[in-house]
Amino acid sequence: MQPWELAAREAIRDLVARYNALGDRGHWDDLVALFAPNGEIHVPELGDFVGHEALRDFFTTAASGGGERKTPARVWHHTSTLVIDLEGQESAAAKCYYAVIAEGGLDHWGRYRDAYTRVGSTWLFARREVTVDGMVPGGWAALNLAKLS
Repeated sequence: MQPWELAAREAIRDLVARYNALGDRGHWDDLVALFAPNGEIHVPELGDFVGHEALRDFFTTAASGGGERKTPARVWHHTSTLVIDLEGQESAAAKCYYAVIAEGGLDHWGRYRDAYTRVGSTWLFARREVTVDGMVPGGWAALNLAKLS
């Protein structure tokens, strides 16, 4: 393995961790900055959100459950089994599982499928697909996903 490959893998691991940490704390501007200017999120139930403005709107609306709250419910995202495929020194793809713990315990879980791009020396999300595979009936995601669709 070449040194640039090690550096890229570590930068991508850090990017994935920051996404969850910043989102869990409601740091929307810093979260949006993890995406390329034309970066996007795709949620099958909700559609595509492309560009920083649309991403910020998506995050704040999702955190408030479509309501007036400006900060997320108390949640903790956990990712595992991050598999990174480097496609050269400028792009990569990955997939991993996530689980979300809320104040009442496990709330929902699923998969992320990512495409990354390197802008200068920084790795950013080009695209993130968020699949919800399951949720606890009556939990935060079950109540709020319906409001967002």
